[in-house]
Amino acid sequence: MFRKGSERPASVVEVTERVDSILGGGIAWQGALSGSGGVRIDGAFDGEIALRGLVVIGETGRVTCREIRATTVVVAGSLRGDILAQRVEITRSGRVWGDVTTTSFSTEEGAFLRGQIRMEDKLDLGQEPSESETPQAAPGAEASA
Repeated sequence: MFRKGSERPASVVEVTERVDSILGGGIAWQGALSGSGGVRIDGAFDGEIALRGLVVIGETGRVTCREIRATTVVVAGSLRGDILAQRVEITRSGRVWGDVTTTSFSTEEGAFLRGQIRMEDKLDLGQEPSESETPQAAPGAEASA
């Protein structure tokens, strides 16, 4: 029942990522977010997101982008675009229209996802093009192995 020493209960979660910047509820922004750190979006954002860190889309947040690349993505608002992240969480108020590629996925009852989930053992979050960006063979052409 009681433990001594450095043992901690399993319910204690270490937070290694944090929010460094906030896009407030009354702000609409177009552009690109890149670099290291965490961001919370409570307003409207249209553009590209590639962060080594945390991206939180708050309940009032509305994001439209081709793909979010981040270490962790938490969606409590709405997102139209794909997600490539080590960890993805969609809360009960979260709405996602896009595909998710991740190593860890969680969702709450009531969350919405229209797209596919692809689970990977390991992800490369580098700036290389995703599979959807690589040139595809012409219809009717056969791929050689």
